Order: sequence, then C-alpha cells, then structure tokens
Amino acid sequence: MYTLHIDDLNDGERDIRDADWRSRRMVLGREKVGFSLHETTIYAGSTHSFWYANHIEAVYCVGGKGRLTNLETDEVHEITDGFLYLLDGHEKHQVEADEELRLVCVFNPPVTGKEIHDENGVYPLIVED
Repeated sequence: MYTLHIDDLNDGERDIRDADWRSRRMVLGREKVGFSLHETTIYAGSTHSFWYANHIEAVYCVGGKGRLTNLETDEVHEITDGFLYLLDGHEKHQVEADEELRLVCVFNPPVTGKEIHDENGVYPLIVED
C-alpha cells in the first residue's frame, strides 16, 4: 500500500511549478501501477497550450472556472467544478483559467516527473525501468 498527503509533496521533487501553474505529482511511473496521478493548479488569468502526443490524459476539475478549446476543431467547453475531459485522441488543446483551476489529472503511460513541456506543449515519452 502507498499513501501520502498532498501537502507532503510541497517544495519536493514532485512539486513542479512556474509562475502560471503548479503540478503536484502524487503517483508516478516509479510506482509501477500503469498510470500517473497529479493535482494541477492553473492560476487565474493564464492560458496554456498543450499537446500530449505520447500520452492519454484525463482531467477532472475540482474547483475554479475556465475554458477548454480543442485547437483541432475550435470547439470550446466551459470548465467548472465537476467537468471532465479525456484527451483520448491526443488532441491539441488550450486551457484558459478565468479563476484558479484545480484539476486532477491522470496520464497513461505514466509520467516520471522528469518531463518538461517542449515548445509544442508535448511531454516526451520517458520510461523508467
């Protein structure tokens, strides 16, 4: 059994952040369970473009308000508490935070915590033994 409290991750190697977002990685590839689980906060007023070309991601909003735009179809969806989106087609997308967004994210294959978004918003595929 693996347990933790989200606050135990503060300022450690699993607490990744910049001026516009923060991701606390609760479950990573090293746990060897086939997925990774993160709590991501996107700060109010920021806009981010992503393209997970190497991962499937599910995102569940547990707080805040914003917008999700599918950059391939121009469809726009309101993000509010209780909204989920699944990027099962590796869609290029944009997230705009009107209020601070608190999101629970699941990645398959799992991320390792070493990934950094490239200029296209893509995480490289890194596999740990």
